[in-house]
Amino acid sequence: MPVMRRMTWAAMDEAARRALCARGLEAIFDADLKASIGRIIDDVREHGDEAVCRALREWDHVSLEPHQLRATADELAAAHVAPEVDAAIDDAIAHLRAFNEQVMERAADWSFESEQGLTVGEKITPITSAGLFVPSGKASYPSVAYQLAVPATVAGVPQVALVVPPMPDGSGRIDPAVLVVCRKLGITDVFRVNGPAGVAALGFGTETIPQVRKIVGPGSPPVACAQVEMQRYGVATMMILGPTESLVIADDSADPRLTAADLLNEAEHGTDSAVLLVTPSADLADAVDRELEAQLAALPAARAEAARAALGTNGGCVFTADLAEAAEVANRWAPEHLQLAVAPGHEAAMLDMLVNAGEVL
Repeated sequence: MPVMRRMTWAAMDEAARRALCARGLEAIFDADLKASIGRIIDDVREHGDEAVCRALREWDHVSLEPHQLRATADELAAAHVAPEVDAAIDDAIAHLRAFNEQVMERAADWSFESEQGLTVGEKITPITSAGLFVPSGKASYPSVAYQLAVPATVAGVPQVALVVPPMPDGSGRIDPAVLVVCRKLGITDVFRVNGPAGVAALGFGTETIPQVRKIVGPGSPPVACAQVEMQRYGVATMMILGPTESLVIADDSADPRLTAADLLNEAEHGTDSAVLLVTPSADLADAVDRELEAQLAALPAARAEAARAALGTNGGCVFTADLAEAAEVANRWAPEHLQLAVAPGHEAAMLDMLVNAGEVL
């Protein structure tokens, strides 16, 4: 049985196309989930740190006292990762810093006189405070920490707080890779929290966790739901950042082994992830499927299960008549991550056709 569910775009009716494009977003607006998250938010608003600790006990099975929510200076100083991981973090931070410094240069104040006596324009300033949510549990996500924290530090946000669920071993420890990122970027307001309760704590402020103006960061449907619900209390959040998703457009020139690895890179994040291969080539799909089977065998059981769901139930392989139709599928699906694995002569034309993607690799 193939790893990837297989579909043909031209044969799919509109209902099937809508179902494919919906992915897991409907879970964020599930009525029962909203009610459950609403109770957590109300508890944090009324009881502060006590409610944050209660949510940790109930949902994360970690018992902490309020004074233990904050990561200590000793924890930040002692956190370490393998030398190659440390070097990779430094490299990523350097690239992100350079990119965001360029963004800042292009975000200068400007104004002009639209008519005599009427001057209009924009003044660009950092927000007063930002709360960063970094997921944990399913895997280690230092990449999320630096992708959120570097823009905040380059922009000059004066107060940055980071919340992260503790590691799933019941110890209450924070992922050391995330602490390493915080240390490198000078972030000292770091707190271990339950996801939705941490979002609420950042929005309201508690005895320990500071109130912030804007909350950013991806997470599970409960975390995304909490961010949506906190908007009702005047807290700014980003667009809905739900389960991770990736789409790869590939033709016969693609390397099946690398294409499979790129698909698994996002697919292994969790059972709610969605990953799609879009190709006009049945031969490539067969080769990629064989590579997926081989690479899945090398993953831990939980990661392999998540990847199979992302490539089977939630995503799969969509066959198209040509690369132009593949671009149509990609624009309809509007992925967070879009990768082109096509012959070099087709890349420019594909980029011209693609309009809906968070990033194109």
